This record gives sequence, C-alpha cells and structure tokens, in this order.
Amino acid sequence: MKTNLRKYRFENGNISQQKLADLVNVSRQTIVAIERGDYNLSVKLALLLADKLGTTVEELFKLEEKDYV
Repeated sequence: MKTNLRKYRFENGNISQQKLADLVNVSRQTIVAIERGDYNLSVKLALLLADKLGTTVEELFKLEEKDYV
C-alpha cells in the first residue's frame, strides 16, 4: 500500500510524527511504520489520520498492484 502520510504532514504545517501520533493516540513508532508501509492500520486509525490532516483516506492511502495478489 502506498501512503501519502508524510506528504500531508508537511503540507499541513510540517506536523511532526510525534505531534500526529499524539493527535490520534498512537506511538510515534506507529506513524513511522505507517509511512514506511510496514503497518496495516485499522479503518478507524485511517479515518482519524485523514480527519486530522484535512483530507480523505483515499488521498492518504492507495493500493498498489502487489496488494491485489
């Protein structure tokens, strides 16, 4: 899964990983793992991240061809 999380953090006032983690009540390591594509997040967390960054889940996360296999 491709993520635009880092891009949206910077576009929204250069929000740090820690600040975003605090806003959605997860650890900074979780945000790091999401940005690397190493974390399968819940729908709830995806919705919270999109809300805090003023965008949609569809803009933050995109399936890649390998995800369909």
